[in-house]
Amino acid sequence: MEVSLPPGVANEIRAFSLSGVESNRIFQKSNLAAISAFALLLAVARASMAASYFPANGQSDVCPDTPLRITFDAAPATGTGKIQIFDAADKSLVAAIDVGKRTAVRTIGGMPRYNYYPVIITGNEAAIYPASQLAYNKTYYVEIDAGAFKTAAGPMDGIGNDSGWRFSTRAAPPAAGAPKLTVAADGSGDFCTVQGALDFIPAANKSPVTVFLRKGTYNEMIYVAGKNAITILGEDRKQSVIAYPTNNRFNGAPGVYRRGVLLADHCTDLVLDNLTIRNTTPQGGSQAEAIIFNGSQTARAIVTNVDLYSYQDTLQINGQAFIRNCYIEGDVDFMWGTGPCFFENCLCHSVRSRAYYTQIRNPPTNHGYVYLHCNFDGAQGITGNFLSRIEPRRFPASEVVLLDCVEAGSVGDVAWRLNAPTTKPADVLAIAAKIHFWEYNSHTPDGKPVDVSGRAAFSKQLTQPADAQTIADYSNPTFVLGHDWNPQQAAIFTSQPTTEPAVNP
Repeated sequence: MEVSLPPGVANEIRAFSLSGVESNRIFQKSNLAAISAFALLLAVARASMAASYFPANGQSDVCPDTPLRITFDAAPATGTGKIQIFDAADKSLVAAIDVGKRTAVRTIGGMPRYNYYPVIITGNEAAIYPASQLAYNKTYYVEIDAGAFKTAAGPMDGIGNDSGWRFSTRAAPPAAGAPKLTVAADGSGDFCTVQGALDFIPAANKSPVTVFLRKGTYNEMIYVAGKNAITILGEDRKQSVIAYPTNNRFNGAPGVYRRGVLLADHCTDLVLDNLTIRNTTPQGGSQAEAIIFNGSQTARAIVTNVDLYSYQDTLQINGQAFIRNCYIEGDVDFMWGTGPCFFENCLCHSVRSRAYYTQIRNPPTNHGYVYLHCNFDGAQGITGNFLSRIEPRRFPASEVVLLDCVEAGSVGDVAWRLNAPTTKPADVLAIAAKIHFWEYNSHTPDGKPVDVSGRAAFSKQLTQPADAQTIADYSNPTFVLGHDWNPQQAAIFTSQPTTEPAVNP
C-alpha cells in the first residue's frame, strides 16, 4: 500500500537528510509502519538539531548573569523570529531578542547606548545575551520561535510553552564585601561574566576585591567606573580570555569611548594579572582597543602577565599605569594615550610594515611612555616600522623613552617620525628641545648595538656618562609615574601564581 503524505511533511522529511528520495514512495507496507517510521525519523532529526541547553531544562542555582547557550550537532545560523524570557511566577516578559536583527543596544556597567551582539555563534554553539541581567531567586522559562535558528538540515523547531526550557536562579548574591569573587562560564562560580562580578562591587568601595577568572572565553565588553582596589586575576594566562569585536565604527559614540573590550574610567588601584584580552575586530576595522584606562594622574593601574591583542590602538592609557611582563600586539599606533606609563620587560609585536608602535600625547605636566628592558619586534617579513610618531604642533611635549631595549629588524633605520615634518635646522632644534624621542643602549636580539646612524635628527641617543642621571631617573617607575607611587612595592591581591615566564628574563 502506498501512503500519501502532505506536501509540507514530505518536504520536511527531505530537509532532514532524505534528499533525492521521493517521500511518497518511502513506505510501502502499511499506514502504521509509515507513520511510525516517519515519527521516529522526525524525532531523531529534530533532536539532533539542538543537542543541549545551558542552563539545562529544570536546572536550579543558576547565575542571574549567565548567557543562555544552545549546542547543536552542526554549525547553526540565525533565522527569523524571537527569543523571549518570561518570569514563571506571573508569565511577564522580562527580555526579548529579535534574532533577525544582528545588533541591539544595552547598558553596560551603568554606561548606556552600547551596541552589542545579542546572539554570538561559535562553532556549534549559539550564545544568547539578554540586554540586562536576570534577578536572584526567580524561575524563568524561555520561548523560541520556530525558525529562529537553522542548520544545513533545516530550521529548528521552536519552544512554545513554559516547560520546554525552564530554570531557576540562585537564591541570593555573594555576601556583601566578599574579598574574592569567582567568575566561571560553566556556572560554578559566583558569576558567569566579568561584568556581573564588577557590577556587584559597590561604587567608591574601599576594601580590595579579587575577581578570579576561571579558564574560558568570555565574549563581553566590560565597563567599570569609580571603583577601587580591584584585581582581575586569570586562572591561566592563555586560557582565561576576554574577547569582543567592538570598534569605533560599531561603538563610536561622540565624547565617550565604548570601543574597548575593557574600559576602566577613574578607577584607582586597578590590577590586571595573568589573562588575555583580545579585540577580535578584523584588521582595518577601525580603532579597536583591547583596554582603555581613563583617569587622573593618581589612578594607579597595574597590568602584569597579560596578553593584549588587536590591530589599531590595542592599548590606550590616560593616567598612571605600570605595565610589566606583558605581550602587546597590533599594527597602527597600538600603544597610545596621555600616560604616564612605565613598561618593563614587555614584548611589543607589530603585524604591519611601515607602521607605528606608539603615538603618545602626554601634556608637559606629566611624563609619557617609558620602556625599560622591552622588546620591539614584528611578524615575519615586517620592516620599516617607527617607534613613535606625533604631530608636534598639537602635542609638543610627546615623550617616548627606550632604555636597554631589544629592537629587531621590524624597526626601521629612521625609527621616529613627525607628522608635520620640517627640514629647517632651527625648527628641528626647537622640536627636539620639547619632544623626547630618546633611546639608550638599543640592541639587536643577539646583543649587538643597533645602528642608529640613520635616526631622525630630532631624536636623541642617551649615553654614559653624559646622561647618567637622566638614565637613572627614567629607569625609576616613581620618577616617571610621580605622586610618590612605587608600583613595584604596591600590593597585588592575587591568590594564584602566574606560570608564564618573563618575556626578556
